[in-house]
Amino acid sequence: MRRFKQELPYDECLHILQKNHSGTLALCDKESYPYALPLSYVYDENCIYFHSAKEGHKIDILQKNPKVSFCIIDQDEIQPLEYTTYFKSVIVFGNIEILEDNESKIEPLKKLGSKYAPNNTKEALDKEIQVGINNLVILKLNIDKISGKQAIELMKE
Repeated sequence: MRRFKQELPYDECLHILQKNHSGTLALCDKESYPYALPLSYVYDENCIYFHSAKEGHKIDILQKNPKVSFCIIDQDEIQPLEYTTYFKSVIVFGNIEILEDNESKIEPLKKLGSKYAPNNTKEALDKEIQVGINNLVILKLNIDKISGKQAIELMKE
């Protein structure tokens, strides 16, 4: 990171990954444009999980090149009088593993379900998983590197 003074501590990066709900996954293969898309996710033990359709442009790219980055904007407050924004963001780099067998999809689906529907019962979540499990894959981002940055103005606080 060029502006190392603005680097977020590792623990704060993890906190941002755990508390947020969406980010932008960036993919690229050698024959086409870069492809970035917003996704919901869950962070767990140095991995990020997404659910996905079994087919499509995203899957086609990942089968050719599993290297990705994932960006979360935690804070973005425009400061018009200063011509800047007060921001905090985290970027994760790693490789995507496509989980296709139902057994390996159950735990990530439970984690996703618990994060996005925390008031549902275990029975309701289990039923939802059984209804949809055959129609999706889980994308497991195995994290190689986490980098966080904040506006210099936030460091004064």
